[in-house]
Amino acid sequence: MHYLKKLIEKPHLEDPAQQHMDIHRHFYRYSRGDFLGPALKIRATSAKITLKGTHEYEDLILESVVNSIEDANSNFEIKGNLITGSDISKDLSKLGLEWKLKKSTGKTKNYKSVILDNVTKEQLLAGLEFFRSNSYVLLSFIINPSCKITTKKNIPQPSKKTPEDDDLNKRIQFCTGILKNTKKNMDFILDSTLSDFKSELPKTWKSISILNNYKITEIETPKDLKDSRLLRIFAIRKGKMIRSIDVDDEVFEKQYDIVV
Repeated sequence: MHYLKKLIEKPHLEDPAQQHMDIHRHFYRYSRGDFLGPALKIRATSAKITLKGTHEYEDLILESVVNSIEDANSNFEIKGNLITGSDISKDLSKLGLEWKLKKSTGKTKNYKSVILDNVTKEQLLAGLEFFRSNSYVLLSFIINPSCKITTKKNIPQPSKKTPEDDDLNKRIQFCTGILKNTKKNMDFILDSTLSDFKSELPKTWKSISILNNYKITEIETPKDLKDSRLLRIFAIRKGKMIRSIDVDDEVFEKQYDIVV
């Protein structure tokens, strides 16, 4: 399940760094202030659904496209990068993924794997769920013109723009997924992305844009830590998440008080 859907269902997290790392890690970089969060655009024609998203929606786009694969037993080629904060080599082996990790040499301590592999649908879905608490997996593949995904290979720098200065069309070029427009596929996407806006959605539509922005008003840091990096990681952020959707030029908004 995507972290934003979990946060909508439970906006006040108890002990986020210990019990909800799959959500908490997406807020490491935020100080006090107003920030652009992830955004997604959904376009529908009679034949296909196109998903275009910013960083932090690539896992949901990947999950949507992989879920749409009809032959669950076939192998298909994937390529891209895995970026993670710790050595998860043993976990990769358990998942049947022989991806070699290389430790970074820069200030940011992480591990990276350059991926070129053949996997099955279930294998990739199992890996994706594991990665949500510790990694970013940036994958591309083409099975056919109605089942493909393209993701940039590197995580972008956090935007310094405010929500008022957002260039949405530029930001959502990070990841693009295409899948067949079937009821099953559409239901999965809408449930994963817009479970809180179901009553606002018309029966027919062509395009939906989803914005998730944050207003952080308070930061609680652990009293027993001195390391600045660990303070940033274990700090609890409090504030608001402002979610808005644009459905064929009609805008709806919801706000959530969050503790993350």
